[in-house]
Amino acid sequence: MRLALAEAAAAEATGDVPIGAVILDPTGTVIATGRNTREAEGDPTGHAEMVAIRAAAQTLQHQKTQANPDPHPKDWRLTDCTLVITLEPCTMCAGAIVLSRLTRVIFGAWDPKAGAAGSLHDVLRDPRLNHNPEVVPGVLEPECRAALDRFFNHRRQK
Repeated sequence: MRLALAEAAAAEATGDVPIGAVILDPTGTVIATGRNTREAEGDPTGHAEMVAIRAAAQTLQHQKTQANPDPHPKDWRLTDCTLVITLEPCTMCAGAIVLSRLTRVIFGAWDPKAGAAGSLHDVLRDPRLNHNPEVVPGVLEPECRAALDRFFNHRRQK
């Protein structure tokens, strides 16, 4: 989570909401990081989770291609990988988490206005879906919440 908080700080430096993400492979090795890039890139899908999921899929593709030169090893699944994120995922990101088959989601602060892992919605644990990752909420929640509060308080003061 501390690495995700560092990514959040980097997002804030570009004018984005300070949200950061990290994806770990089954051995606990970091295979991707992400931060909010909506403002920096003008991309409404530039959420930290989406950035990290795309990067993790590319990393795993590269690793699989190196291990097996088969020209069609397009397995995009992030099975047995863990996403660590500073804020509860929104509905868009929760959908991407389910579709990418991430096994575990660890998040810091709850998002009562847009959260889709138990606050407003619970997409990640919806039994109607074909995949439900384990959800671990509240990790370093005070630090994750403080980064967001500072950002929005500063913005309101302007």
